[in-house]
Amino acid sequence: MTELVGTPLGQIIAARIAATGPITLAEYMAECLLHPDHGYYTTRTPFGAAGDFTTAPEISQMFGELLGLCLAQSWLDQGAPNPFTLAELGPGRGTLMADVLRATRAVPGFHAGAQVMLVEASPALRSEQLARLAPRDITHADSIAALPDQPLFLLANEFFDALPIRQFQFDGTHWRERLVGVQGGLLAFGLSDPLTLPFVAPAFRDPAPGRVVEVCPAAQPIAETIGQRIHAHGGAALIVDYGGWRSAGDTFQAVRAHGFADPLATPGQADLTAHVDFEALAAHAGLPHAYTGQGPFLLRLGIEARAARLAHSLTGAPLQSHLAAHRRLTHPQEMGSVFKVLGLHRPGTPPPPGFA
Repeated sequence: MTELVGTPLGQIIAARIAATGPITLAEYMAECLLHPDHGYYTTRTPFGAAGDFTTAPEISQMFGELLGLCLAQSWLDQGAPNPFTLAELGPGRGTLMADVLRATRAVPGFHAGAQVMLVEASPALRSEQLARLAPRDITHADSIAALPDQPLFLLANEFFDALPIRQFQFDGTHWRERLVGVQGGLLAFGLSDPLTLPFVAPAFRDPAPGRVVEVCPAAQPIAETIGQRIHAHGGAALIVDYGGWRSAGDTFQAVRAHGFADPLATPGQADLTAHVDFEALAAHAGLPHAYTGQGPFLLRLGIEARAARLAHSLTGAPLQSHLAAHRRLTHPQEMGSVFKVLGLHRPGTPPPPGFA
């Protein structure tokens, strides 16, 4: 339990609960992240050393370069369709797409055929992306459904982990939904009355007392749309995030100032995320897929050779920083095993490079 004092959004959420009753975890996350006046993503730029967390593209240019070349090879493997959509979901400050475009300049026809589209809701981030990617012509979209009907080559890095989740807990006899309510002036977790599950997923099989299963309803239509576009028009998608092949229980967490925080402590002022269920994404997409850890993926794409080339002209602190970035992206005890990569591709075409 956590005191509500501290954020205006906490008071708004408490008033809502007092008026209509406890809210689902998905409703709580949506308010905290996207409230028009106090939401985390609508009021700040959280990326980088000055923000609350650092993503892989901010750690090293190598990440975006290798993902870009991976998609470019998939494009070549599918006959170099022209025109095509080169899209990114949740592109942050535009760092990943900038590295993708720089690395693929030498791929014949790739830039000429690419219509670069960024699915971004934040006006502030849209402005930053346009500035970073200038003079390249960039189109913003409010949703993936707004992308054109043509071959789609898509990136989504740390996008799905921020989509609102719902949690269900088995009490030994019934499933109940985990809710956010108010107890004694404090935000607190609680459980609903027994219910009939509104979802069918492998994680709900063979329940044990106390088991928690997370589902992400918002991810399903996005994954389905990706699958439909690629199946109909061709293309491939690389989805990179932390998580696992199946829901691993309670992974709901808050990140603030590069550290973990109480997710109920400061509504609107901390990033709220949960591990991604890659099995569910693959099932909803309905495409041939490949799946591996981020470390093995980057190693197969040649990060060692790229790191050595970049290190050749470095000394001192810049060299140490570069070596640390390489380790952070690939080492099993850092991002290498916690982060996973799901590759989706059109039936009858080879998977993107980098998968075993």
